[in-house]
Amino acid sequence: MAYVELPVRTRGVCCDLELAAEPAEMTETVEVLKALADPTRLSMVATLRKHVQPVCICDLLAVYELSQPTISHHMAVLKEAGLVSWEKRGLWRFYSLNKSLPAATSRLLDALLP
Repeated sequence: MAYVELPVRTRGVCCDLELAAEPAEMTETVEVLKALADPTRLSMVATLRKHVQPVCICDLLAVYELSQPTISHHMAVLKEAGLVSWEKRGLWRFYSLNKSLPAATSRLLDALLP
């Protein structure tokens, strides 16, 4: 068997590749995508998007048939990602879709939730 010597390749000279975006710049986008990757949270965003008025957590508890800590956890993830906002009225929290979503996030929701 004859040995064929392969050409030595220099890393990064195969094609003219440019970094489209720094990974650090993608943090906000990644957090939004992670938050929406859960089916329950995506459904919650769809529900909040459909309602003009803020939705009480007690109503979310009834609709999703999940425990209060689970609903609160999902809402905390959505809030941390900047997708929802809340206000406290007495003992209850009322959630709504963040009205100042970045344009890219709004377009993403339009595509995911027609």
